[in-house]
Amino acid sequence: MSDSHLHDGDVDYESLPPNSPLYHQLLAGAFAGIMEHSVMFPIDALKTRIQSTATIGNITKSSNLKKGTGLLSQIAKISSAEGSFALWKGVQSVILGAGPAHAVYFGTYEICKKKLIKEEDLFTYQPLKTALSGAAATTASDALMNPFDTIKQRMQLNPQAKVWQIANTIYKTEGFKAFYYSYPTTLAMNIPFTALNFVIYESSTNFLNPTHSYNPFIHCICGGLSGTLCAAITTPLDCIKTVLQVRGSDTVTLPILKQADTFKKATNALLQVYGWRGFWRGLKPRIIATMPATAISWTAYECAKHFLTTTTL
Repeated sequence: MSDSHLHDGDVDYESLPPNSPLYHQLLAGAFAGIMEHSVMFPIDALKTRIQSTATIGNITKSSNLKKGTGLLSQIAKISSAEGSFALWKGVQSVILGAGPAHAVYFGTYEICKKKLIKEEDLFTYQPLKTALSGAAATTASDALMNPFDTIKQRMQLNPQAKVWQIANTIYKTEGFKAFYYSYPTTLAMNIPFTALNFVIYESSTNFLNPTHSYNPFIHCICGGLSGTLCAAITTPLDCIKTVLQVRGSDTVTLPILKQADTFKKATNALLQVYGWRGFWRGLKPRIIATMPATAISWTAYECAKHFLTTTTL
C-alpha cells in the first residue's frame, strides 16, 4: 500500500507486513473462530433444535421446545429440564474444529486477496475479487470443519453423549461419508454467505472508516451488519444442511427425514413435513446468533492482526 494511505505515526494494520510469517494470519484467524463460535454457542444450539424438531399441532416434539414461546423462555425451559449446561453440549467439538478451520479460512482469504488484488489497489473497491477470495476461503475451511459441525449438531440433540461417542457412532453406523453428507449444501450456503460477508464488511468498512485506522467499534458494527444480512439470505440452505447432518440422530423419528441423505431428498422432506415455512425455521435464533458472532469474529480478527502487526514492527 502506498504511503498516502497512512498518517504520521499510524500503523497499517489492515494488511500484515509483507515479511510477516503466515502463522500470524493463521493465529489471528484461529483466535477469531474460537471467539465467534464459543460465545454464541447456546443460541446456535437452540437454532439446531428448532430446525430439527417435528411439529404436531402447537406442540413441538422433543428437545423441550414449545411452539410460539420466546427464545429466552425456551432457553430457560431447556436449562431447567436438562441442566444449566445443556445448550453448551458440543461446544468442545466446535472449539476443536473452529480454531484450525478459521485459521485456514482467514489465511486462505488473505493469500487469495493478495494474489488477485495488486498492492496499490488493496483499498480500492474490488467486490468481485473480494468475493472470489471469500469463496476460496470457505471451500478450504469447510472441508476441515464439516465433520466437527456434524458432531456438534448431533450433540446438541443428544446432550448426554460425548464427542468421541458421537463420532464413533456416526462412523460405525453411517460410514465416513456421513461426516460429509452436508458438505455440498454447506458450500452452497457458505460460498454466497462468505462472499457477501466479505464484500459487505469491506464495503461498509471503506465507507465508515476510509482512513483504514484500527477502530474496534466500526469493525464490530460492520461485522454485525454483514452477518445479519448474510444469515437471513442463507437460512433456507441452513435448514437443509441441518436435516442432512442430524438425519442419523435418535431424536429424528420421521422416516422421510431419516432417509434424507442428499440435497434433493432433504429439500423434499422439509417441504412435505413443514411446507414452505420449513425453509425458514430457526430464522430468528440464526440471525441473533450470527449477527454478534460475525461482529465478534471480525473484531477479534482485526484485533489480533493489529496486535501482531504492532508487535512485529
